[in-house]
Amino acid sequence: MPLIQESYDHLPYVDTELSAASLVATRHAINADIRAAGVDTTDMHPALIPAATKYTPTFSDFITREHARLDDHPTSKLSGVDLKRYEDLDAPESTTPTSDEERPELLERWNKALKQAYTSSEYVQGRLTQLGLLEKFGKNAWLVGNSQLEDILKGVEAELAGLGKQQEEVEMARRSQQDSAGAELKTLEETWKKGVGRVLETEVAAEGLKLQILEKRRAGAV
Repeated sequence: MPLIQESYDHLPYVDTELSAASLVATRHAINADIRAAGVDTTDMHPALIPAATKYTPTFSDFITREHARLDDHPTSKLSGVDLKRYEDLDAPESTTPTSDEERPELLERWNKALKQAYTSSEYVQGRLTQLGLLEKFGKNAWLVGNSQLEDILKGVEAELAGLGKQQEEVEMARRSQQDSAGAELKTLEETWKKGVGRVLETEVAAEGLKLQILEKRRAGAV
């Protein structure tokens, strides 16, 4: 059983358009009904957040604890990419054959500088490799990407055109059904109006007959 049942409460190709006076009268009646119900249309729904109200996000317990940890340890916060490792290295002062024993801190600085040099070398080597690959295959990859995007766009446009055609077919079928049923609906409406008119005429005649009977009874009583 479908969730949405067919409804023909509004038949745009059969129903007559309302006049401007009828629309104005309908709006007045609706507004009067709203005022009588005490509904304030200027108030927004409670689920809506006013523009002046500051939005307060909510997080899970894990994220809340992580935020608290970062607030307690400012040094753990990320401040961006450290570019110092990619700058020119400042070599420590020269060593001597006995500096390892006499000045161990100098040896430590040289070890640190050597590690930084290795890191920079690996970074530069990787960058050169990536630039070489980009120069060799980048153009074709870019063209292939554009071709794929064009295919996706064509597919979306074709789907949109198909949906538009389906909409037109549904609209045409709807209009055809309403036009074919329009004459029958008008006949039924005229029959209903005539039936209501006859009922009213019968009620009027019955009331007139009652009055005549009452008058004759009054005349006979006199």
